Amino acid sequence: MDDQFYRKVRPRFGVLQGIKKTLVKKNILFSLLVAVPVFFFITFSNKGIIQRFSLESQKHQVQEKIREAQQEQIQLQQQSKALDGDPKAIEKVAREKYGMIREGETVYRVKKEQ
Repeated sequence: MDDQFYRKVRPRFGVLQGIKKTLVKKNILFSLLVAVPVFFFITFSNKGIIQRFSLESQKHQVQEKIREAQQEQIQLQQQSKALDGDPKAIEKVAREKYGMIREGETVYRVKKEQ
């Protein structure tokens, strides 16, 4: 009962406790000094995350261009096969691209208003 009215004795900080606190602070500081540059390297370097996203985007664009070129190539091969022996296909190309006409035909050209 007498202990209720007396102040409790707090343990005083010893040399070891002060060293421990200092070491904890130094460990945190050291961790930050290591972690921050590593974070920036991982994020912003040539092999970082941002560069990777940029390269992935470029990769998708190039793949789309390749698909379009392959489709165009298939179309041109079909057109080439048609021109090899089909007289109607040859006539169609001659009329559309080169403006050729048959004898006795009259061509009317319409000007487009701009």
